[in-house]
Amino acid sequence: MRITELWVYPIKAIRGIQLDSAKLGPRGIQHDRRFMLCKVEESGELTKIQMSKYPQCALFAQEIVGDSIHVRYLTPQEPLVPPRPEHGVVLEVPLGPNLEDLERVHVNLHQSLVIAYCMGPKCDAWFTACFGFDTALVFIGDGRRPILGTFAPESQPASKSWLSSLTSYVGGASGISAEEEDWLTFTDCAPYLVTTEQSLKNVSARLASGEVEMGAFRPNVVVDGEAEWDEDFWAELRINETHKLALTKNCNRCTSLNIDYDTGRPAEGERGTVLKKLMLDRRVDNGAPYSPVFGRYAFLIGSPGGNGNDEVSVGDGVDVTARMAQRAVWDWPLKDPAAARYYRRA
Repeated sequence: MRITELWVYPIKAIRGIQLDSAKLGPRGIQHDRRFMLCKVEESGELTKIQMSKYPQCALFAQEIVGDSIHVRYLTPQEPLVPPRPEHGVVLEVPLGPNLEDLERVHVNLHQSLVIAYCMGPKCDAWFTACFGFDTALVFIGDGRRPILGTFAPESQPASKSWLSSLTSYVGGASGISAEEEDWLTFTDCAPYLVTTEQSLKNVSARLASGEVEMGAFRPNVVVDGEAEWDEDFWAELRINETHKLALTKNCNRCTSLNIDYDTGRPAEGERGTVLKKLMLDRRVDNGAPYSPVFGRYAFLIGSPGGNGNDEVSVGDGVDVTARMAQRAVWDWPLKDPAAARYYRRA
């Protein structure tokens, strides 16, 4: 198999950036989901903005230019908000802002808590003008989100070899002690999401109106695949015989699959039924029986390259080096406030 696409999302929930090559790290592709958008509630509380609830996220395009993210608002033919001068302005967000200048804020992403940094009035005002409600852009900075459930490689039944590789990597390359638990930035439940072209063909075949675009599934690493849904049972991938990804859980899907990226609204017609069509036979995760599966969550294990070469490219070879006898079971407590916690440092 080979890599066919690579994607990064510096600002979570808006359009991604397709890459020819990417640097891999224990926290995901370089720059991935370091920033996150939040709605500022009347109480002042920050709540996550995600495309399933706010389809207008699809109207924001981002690109990396030098050491900044350039964000553009793509006004749809039928506008969602009254016209504002900000709609024609390109917002520039530094990839590495000075934390000393930023206010610290508490963020709850899927009961995984973190103290992050608010990017300030300039960014907030721009996004507020585009969304039509009070919005804050936050930066993960030096924050760490805990991994809940048994998503981390060391929580897996066959984790002995994984944990050995992970420990050697985090203790050597990252300077993190072996006693510290793994952690996340603003990626949902794992640093990587892996999908396959073969399974996408299966999805597209369900629609008479045409193909479903891979970008709707918001992957990081796309491979061509050998058979549709074979990835359900992958436990480990090796890229270029060097980089190892431990695939620990399924990605259970939501209504974001049905979004029309041109209008910032739920798609009309058959394109708006992708989730429903997948629910017919893809509710295969016993831990999330009402959500269809497409793709696998993954973690980088072992030293990437072992020689400082942490880059992969479209066209690189991919091998399945370990399989599971049964599908993984979802156990992240998404809706359990009692499970909410911050990262525990050693």
